[in-house]
Amino acid sequence: METLLGQGRAAIDLIVDAGSFTEGTVGARTFEDPDFGPGAVVGTALLEGETVTVIASDAEAFNEKFPVVYSGIIGLEEGYKMAQAVYATLAADAEKEAAKKRAIVLIVDTPGNGPGKVEEIFGMNKATGAYQLALAEARLAGHPIVAMVVGRAISGAFLCHGLQADRILSLTSEFQTMIHVMPISSVSRIIKKDVELLEELAKANPVFAAGPAFFFKLGGVEQLVETIAGMRPAIAAQIADIRKAKSDATALTGPRGRGALGAERGGRTVRPTVQALLRTEFAAVEDRFRPQAG
Repeated sequence: METLLGQGRAAIDLIVDAGSFTEGTVGARTFEDPDFGPGAVVGTALLEGETVTVIASDAEAFNEKFPVVYSGIIGLEEGYKMAQAVYATLAADAEKEAAKKRAIVLIVDTPGNGPGKVEEIFGMNKATGAYQLALAEARLAGHPIVAMVVGRAISGAFLCHGLQADRILSLTSEFQTMIHVMPISSVSRIIKKDVELLEELAKANPVFAAGPAFFFKLGGVEQLVETIAGMRPAIAAQIADIRKAKSDATALTGPRGRGALGAERGGRTVRPTVQALLRTEFAAVEDRFRPQAG
C-alpha cells in the first residue's frame, strides 16, 4: 500500500488546492533564511478556496548546525520557526472576527525532538514550549487547528506539533502511521517491567499501544482517514465543524475535548472518576485560597 511515511512535504500538495501552496510566507512574515530550521516547512495555501496556514516537518532535510536534527525530527530552530509561523497567522487575522480567522493545518510526520546536548544547553524545551504556547493561543483566539498524521507522531515532537490542535486526524495503520509516547522497549527500561508484560497490557490498555486505532479509542484521534485522497475533504469538514464548535461556548475542542471523547469511547474510563475526586477534594479546601476582604 502507498505510504506517506517520511514525506511530510509531499503530503502538502495532496491536501491543499492544487498549486496554491506558497512556502515561506505567512501573512506579512517572510521566512527568507533557508538555513534556519530547514526541517520545518511553513507557508500559506488554499483549502477548498479558503486561506490556511500550513506547517509540516520535512524528513529529507538536515540541519547542519544540529546533527541530531534529521528524518523529520523537530529541533530547536524548527520549533521556533513553527512558532513564528503561528504568531504570524495570529497577527495576520488579529482584526478579523472569529468566524473569519484562517485555519492552521499541521501535517505530522515526526519521530521526536532533537535531544542533543547542544540543543538541551541552548534550551530545546523553550523552543517546543514556545510552539505549544503559540498553538494554544491561536486555538483560543478562534483559529481552527487540525493536525493530520501522515506518518509518525511520537514523543515530545507530537506534543508540540499536534496535541495542541482542536482536532487530530490520522491515516490508518495500513499506511504505516504510528502514534505513541515511546516504544514499549523504552517504557520497559524506564519502569523496569518486562517487555512481554507490557505487550500483554497493550492488548487491553490503549495507553501502552502504538497504533492510531488505539489513540482513536483514547479520544486523541477524532477521525481515522482510510485513503490518502480522503485527507483533504476530511480536514475541510473538520475545519467547518470546529468553527461551529467554537461559536458554542459549551462545545469542547482541543485537549479537553479529547478527554471527553476518550471517556465516551471507553478508552479513558478512569479519567472522569479522578476528575470528580479532584473537584471534591479541592472544594473542601478552596476557601483557603480565596482573597480575604480588606
